[in-house]
Amino acid sequence: MANTRRPRHGSMQVWPRVRAGRIYKKVKRFPQSKEAKLLSFSGYKVGMTHIMVTDGRKYSMTKGEDITFPVTVIECPPIRIAGVRLYKKKGHAMQPATDILAKADKELNRKIDAPKKESKKLDTVKVEDFDEMRVLIETQPKMTGIGKKKPELFEASVGGNKEEKLKFAKENLGKEVSIKDVYKEGQLVDIHAVTIGKGFQGPVKRFGVKVRSHKAEKTKRGPGSLGGWSAQGHVMYRVAHAGQMGYHNRVDYNKQILMISDDPSKINVNGGHVGYGNVKNTYVLIKGSVAGPEKRIIRMEAARRPNPKTDLTLPTIQYISLASKQGN
Repeated sequence: MANTRRPRHGSMQVWPRVRAGRIYKKVKRFPQSKEAKLLSFSGYKVGMTHIMVTDGRKYSMTKGEDITFPVTVIECPPIRIAGVRLYKKKGHAMQPATDILAKADKELNRKIDAPKKESKKLDTVKVEDFDEMRVLIETQPKMTGIGKKKPELFEASVGGNKEEKLKFAKENLGKEVSIKDVYKEGQLVDIHAVTIGKGFQGPVKRFGVKVRSHKAEKTKRGPGSLGGWSAQGHVMYRVAHAGQMGYHNRVDYNKQILMISDDPSKINVNGGHVGYGNVKNTYVLIKGSVAGPEKRIIRMEAARRPNPKTDLTLPTIQYISLASKQGN
């Protein structure tokens, strides 16, 4: 009987497989909305549990029945609108023109050297002064129990036209925004995160290359004869070789928010969440898994490409597992 050959299982969808530049992902393309509100939020991954719901989807094979599926818990303390960034169009590209920061708090000075005086007041800005406007979001990890004070700072888009964006910025500059003001239960979001880092790994773990017979020449855990992969006089980059595995920038599209709650007692498991502790702030339940380990910053953006045929009927939650995840 011939040996089953399995030269590689690795995907070429995202390449190269290099380490992310920072702990939270940079979003290069923002969603659009006609409603004048913040379209982005962030939280810290707590862990996973499972829930039991009554399936209310119209065409589901389990309609009306109780089903269980995994959910991810993300703690979302209120974010602070730390500033506004104005863009002007030069040629075919948007170039940042002006940054207007609110009065910096002690935590923001841990992240950047915030100016002591404002160079320009937002009240003096007119619609003609910019072609695009985004706000600068400051997270507040000090409100969680992860033992971190230094905040993250990143851009976020605002819905509406230019007049509505400017009005939103003037009303919320320097103020806190809750996730309840941004998203609703049942809504789809895109998850931007950095995956769990696994370091330098060989081709067997990294690409699923088959471990060869103990009688094979040279190596058992290598990719074997390269054949056409090296016919050009050099080894091509598509060869399943060893390298960095994990700690990559990834986007997970169209994840549904099942619940937004201010009551931590509904989700805090016995003994606390492994590697995280107890939730203290508003949290969300995301259907399915989310990239990254516990305590990692998770960026949520309004879904850029939702499927209009997706049934977004919100299931009725009957039970949330609070059993200990310590393995006892």
